[in-house]
This record gives sequence, C-alpha cells and structure tokens, in this order.
Amino acid sequence: MKKYLVVILSSILLFSCSDQDKKTEENKDLLSTDLVNNPHSATGTDKERMSVLPTMDFKDSTHDFGTINDGEKVIYDFKFTNNGKSPLIISGATGSCGCTVPSYPNDPIKPGESGAVKVMFDGTNKSGHQEKSVVLTTNSKKGTHMLYIKADVVPVSK
Repeated sequence: MKKYLVVILSSILLFSCSDQDKKTEENKDLLSTDLVNNPHSATGTDKERMSVLPTMDFKDSTHDFGTINDGEKVIYDFKFTNNGKSPLIISGATGSCGCTVPSYPNDPIKPGESGAVKVMFDGTNKSGHQEKSVVLTTNSKKGTHMLYIKADVVPVSK
C-alpha cells in the first residue's frame, strides 16, 4: 500500500513541476505585475501611491477629419506624453463602432517618453456628420481616457 502511495505522490509532484515550468515558459513575455499599482482600496485612496502613477497627457483628445468621401479611410495619431513617475501601460482600446479602429503601443511608455494612439476611421457606407469615440484603458492616474473623432461623409456620385 505504501508503494502505491509513494508512486502516486511522485507522479503528482512530477506533473505539477512540469506544469509550472510550462506556465513559466508561457508567461516569459508578459509584463511584470510590479507595474500595476492600484492606490484605491476599500479603506480609501493611498495618496503616496497615487503620486507615483503614470499620466497620459494628450496634445489633443478630439480630431476633426473635415469632409471625406464615402469609402475613404482616414487615420489620425493622438500624441501623448507620460508625465508621471512610473511606466504607462495601455491595456486596451475600444472604438465606439466597427468603423473606428484604434491601435496603441504594446510596450510600457517610460516617464518622460511619448507615444501615439492611432485611430483609423472607415467612411464606407456612412453619410452625413459622424462622431465616434475610443475608450483607452490604462494604469494611469485617470484610468480610462476618451478620444473623439468627427467627419462629414459625402456620398460618391455614381
């Protein structure tokens, strides 16, 4: 009976070690959790931790493409700077509809460095005045940031 118990326990240890090695290998390219610093808790806000968070300061948060043609795709780079004291991580960006597609830097933006969020608007099958938005999810003091685009789409004559 003791032999079976030893074999079973050895097997469990062997498989759990190989699973841990596999998880370590899978996670090697992920960001360190040290970069995530949430100063908010059930007991309130930690002002000391809040003071070292990154910022995401935009030159402008609204862009007007003006008049574009139906079917035209236009792109704008929303430039920002991290004026905080720790690396800025953008973990997500979502357009208000499928015609508005954001892309953002995947690597952390160090304090004092700049970056850009690229927003592409596709005017296909749109007409008239269009206003769209992008929501950015970050580890900045503000947390989420909103970007806005506008365009007047005119139909192409057939």
